[in-house]
Amino acid sequence: MTQHSPADLAHCRERIDGLDLKLLELLNQRTEIVEEIGRIKQDLRMAIYEPKREDQVFANVLDHNRGPLPPDAIKRIFERIIDEMRTVQKLKMGDNSADGH
Repeated sequence: MTQHSPADLAHCRERIDGLDLKLLELLNQRTEIVEEIGRIKQDLRMAIYEPKREDQVFANVLDHNRGPLPPDAIKRIFERIIDEMRTVQKLKMGDNSADGH
């Protein structure tokens, strides 16, 4: 049995903090693209909510997930990300409904 020290815990937390910053950067990059998509959709007079596209996003991430997060956790995380991105599009487009109705 290995013995861990408070330094081990601190090291793990530092690694998490670094990864959190990388996730933040990636989420902001994703948001910039989503804003562009929102402008394109507005020009094309398309609805914000596209269930088929969301299904494609879920399929993409679930097909590439190698764990240890289980598929249901991945789907919940991406549901939340997509929901927030839809809100960004809604706010940028000046639309009061997140589903484009």
